[in-house]
Amino acid sequence: MIYQLREKLTPITIDEISDEYITAAYINAEELREIGLRYGFARSTIAACQEASGHFRSGVEVYDDYTFTELRIVNQNNLSSTQDSVALYIMKNMIIVVDVEDYDSSTKEKFMAAVNRYSYSAVTLEKVIYGFFDALISKDFKFIEDLGNEITELEEYVIKGSADEDFNLHLLQIKKELLSMHNYYEQLLDITDAIEENENELFADGDLWYIANLGQKIVRLKEDADSLSASVTHLQDAYSASLDLKLNNTMKFFTAITSIFFPLTLIAGWYGMNFKYMPEFDWKYGYIFVIALSVCVVAGLTVIAKKKKWF
Repeated sequence: MIYQLREKLTPITIDEISDEYITAAYINAEELREIGLRYGFARSTIAACQEASGHFRSGVEVYDDYTFTELRIVNQNNLSSTQDSVALYIMKNMIIVVDVEDYDSSTKEKFMAAVNRYSYSAVTLEKVIYGFFDALISKDFKFIEDLGNEITELEEYVIKGSADEDFNLHLLQIKKELLSMHNYYEQLLDITDAIEENENELFADGDLWYIANLGQKIVRLKEDADSLSASVTHLQDAYSASLDLKLNNTMKFFTAITSIFFPLTLIAGWYGMNFKYMPEFDWKYGYIFVIALSVCVVAGLTVIAKKKKWF
């Protein structure tokens, strides 16, 4: 679908595209071939739109008449799910979004929201670009805030000692999600920086205020994601320290128990010797004496251990 932003949103064909109006197109790879022939798009860019990129940092290609880039879009509700992928062609008074893999049409909906965001009489290409990218990140501030609250709750689990055996795996999953968000924002910043540099002079001087504002929003999001990632790293260290502390306390307890009952081994070894003239062997109360001695030794050492706070 191709639209021109005149007095109203007007659907047009490829042959009706005019440089006098802002044109916004959301097309598939087949339609791209026809438009590519008309505007002389590089074959490498058209070929790149046939398959989704496996990396976020695919780069921005600046040509004399247009700027091209690929864009992987994360789903904040499920970062581990399959990600949408589109390609962008930005020209004089025109933006073309190529649907490479838009699984649930969510990217198309955001594109239409951007097209309808501003009054058609006052719309500019810069505003359409801003509206599209802003729609992509509109829910990210809430997502990062919720994730920050979740990390705070996990910190409480560590402090209270109630973290379960899957705790470390959960932290690793959060860290992977934050890494995806980091790479996503780095990708968006690459694009906004290239647009703002205006190397091929697609925008008039002074028309890039919206893009600069968009870049600042993305920078804040990236910094927030990086801050949360650092918090997760510290939380992993704290969790490992808590496990070490539990292990140390357990070892301390068993060491104390061993120390208390070790004298019994000495007593048993002592009276287990087969010397002929050991007086306790012939004593009437020898057996009771050894029992009483063992009890007194254990009780005495237990009292000492309590005072020393060994357990």
